[in-house]
Amino acid sequence: MPLLPRIKSPQDLRNLNQQQLSVLAKEIREFLITSVSRTGGHLGPNLGVVELTLAIHRVFDSPHDPIIFDTGHQTYVHKIITGRAERFHTLRQEDGLSGYPSRSESAHDWVENSHASASLSWAEGIAKGFRLRGERDRSVVAVVGDGALTGGMAWEALNNIAVEPDLRLVIIVNDNGRSYAETVGGLSHQLTGIRMNPRYKLASNWFNRNIVRVPLLGHHLADFFTAMRSAAKKLLVPQVMFSDLGVKYIGPFDGHDIAAMERALRQAKKYGGPVIVHAITRKGEGFQAAERDGERFHAVGAFNEATGEPRSASLKATWTDAFAQELVELGENHPEVVALTAAMLQPTGLSRFAAMHPERVFDVGIAEQHAVSSAAGLAATGLHPIFVVYSTFLNRAFDQLLMDVALHHAGVTFVLDRCGITGPDGATHHGVWDVSLAALVPGLRLATPRDRLRLHETLLEAIQVSDAPTMVRYSKNKVPDEIEVVARLGSLDVISRSSDAAVLLVGYGEMAATAVVVAKALEKQGIGAIVVDPVWALPISDDLLEATRGKKLVVTIEDNLVIGGLGSCLELAMDAVGIEIPTRQFGVPHEFIASGTRAQVLRRLGLTPKAIAASIVETYVGLHLVAGTTGVSAKRDDEFVA
Repeated sequence: MPLLPRIKSPQDLRNLNQQQLSVLAKEIREFLITSVSRTGGHLGPNLGVVELTLAIHRVFDSPHDPIIFDTGHQTYVHKIITGRAERFHTLRQEDGLSGYPSRSESAHDWVENSHASASLSWAEGIAKGFRLRGERDRSVVAVVGDGALTGGMAWEALNNIAVEPDLRLVIIVNDNGRSYAETVGGLSHQLTGIRMNPRYKLASNWFNRNIVRVPLLGHHLADFFTAMRSAAKKLLVPQVMFSDLGVKYIGPFDGHDIAAMERALRQAKKYGGPVIVHAITRKGEGFQAAERDGERFHAVGAFNEATGEPRSASLKATWTDAFAQELVELGENHPEVVALTAAMLQPTGLSRFAAMHPERVFDVGIAEQHAVSSAAGLAATGLHPIFVVYSTFLNRAFDQLLMDVALHHAGVTFVLDRCGITGPDGATHHGVWDVSLAALVPGLRLATPRDRLRLHETLLEAIQVSDAPTMVRYSKNKVPDEIEVVARLGSLDVISRSSDAAVLLVGYGEMAATAVVVAKALEKQGIGAIVVDPVWALPISDDLLEATRGKKLVVTIEDNLVIGGLGSCLELAMDAVGIEIPTRQFGVPHEFIASGTRAQVLRRLGLTPKAIAASIVETYVGLHLVAGTTGVSAKRDDEFVA
């Protein structure tokens, strides 16, 4: 009889013997492969932490002992054994399980973290809170891995943890890079048992106090034994850097050996202070396709669970694919172009450029702040850096964008992938803040190309700017068909126009096509509209301001926040020059947006062509009624055609 259906909570694990735990680990892997093959998700990282997660939950009492995963995409096994297996088929879907920890799902999820390197700060704060409240029976566990320790914030936290010797904090370094596999074995286990034994600690302290009292030779002996101990430690424990910080370090251990991990974690729990437990794991463990190609199976769409091949393949390129090709061509013709990324070489499309020009690509790890300031330094030498990053992760480097790039008039191009509503990864991964942030930066120019041709043109123009930041943003979707220009209004592309245009529709990027459909729906209601795409949306151009004159209504449509977006910037600019025309802004509301497909989320937010057109008609009719005119009337909602 299968074991997995019997696991409803972590307490159920404690009745299993080691043989049963091995069987359970195998069942969990099979469950993960089958389930994620249908929903997509972060498969490789979770296959790598099956035994580690089981050991953690057998030693610590969650949720009494908080367990914080960094990054949060490693929590699938945690979710399964905390009572959510039956809902796993809803993973990353609308009204389903989140792909990250979620406090609304379970008391076992303390932190909704999906941006890396923050867990140690959370854990330190929680542990200090327990100490202040006198709750000495609670331990805090932070699982740090999958690159999270490349982020500077983790080291800031470690620097503070090191001076808090009585914090009941266990830091598990999930090392899936195989850097120190050769030290896994019995000797490490034995040394760890000795070092973590309280009697060893007392004896060590006694030795250090008394050896110096030996007449004549005391200090020499102390120095000699300290040097010997340090040398041996460096040979046997590659992660000596942690001990040098002042934090107790044990390991490394085989993270797929449940019994070994349990022993190590029990020792760490008894220690009573901050301890780093180093575990070696293999990303994609137990699934050959994921073991062979860890990069692709880090996060996947639906795939064939037997072969690992995608369930459906589209010949149409994504925006990331298109950018990858454009950058290769730019690099060939512009030797001053260099590229940076923050641990996203493959997902952002930079790997093709890196293969051709390895000396011109810099992967800084999960360190967006460093990347941006480093880019400013590169620009100061006459190069043109392009920092390629997911939109949501640029939030972490806003100060550097503002003070190190813009203030210094540095010619740095920011290429933002995964902009707008991105879908199943939920609130933390929608790229809906970038335009609002960019609008705060003096001198920054922002473009959102609507098709492949505009991507080519904006990138080429961006690298010509040497005295200010430029930003080119696009979604994770397939590149849409080209939307041709029917006329030009200065720098504006006119992409649709009625003979008697009373409404100005401004759409850019993904929403340019939406604006064209809205214009057709309005025309059926007897309302003429002109649709323009500014391409370079920020700063607001004089041409866009001029296009608003003489209109009865100005409408902007975007998949960024309404607050601080193109629409609100345009309204402010119109007000500044005395253009008093009613405006409507359609965009993302000021709230965190839950998971769902892009289409589901847009429908939920009222950003479909049908919903936008109906709202515009209602506004337009209202304006005419106030003005005392007639001739236009709103039709039923079901008469609008999306």
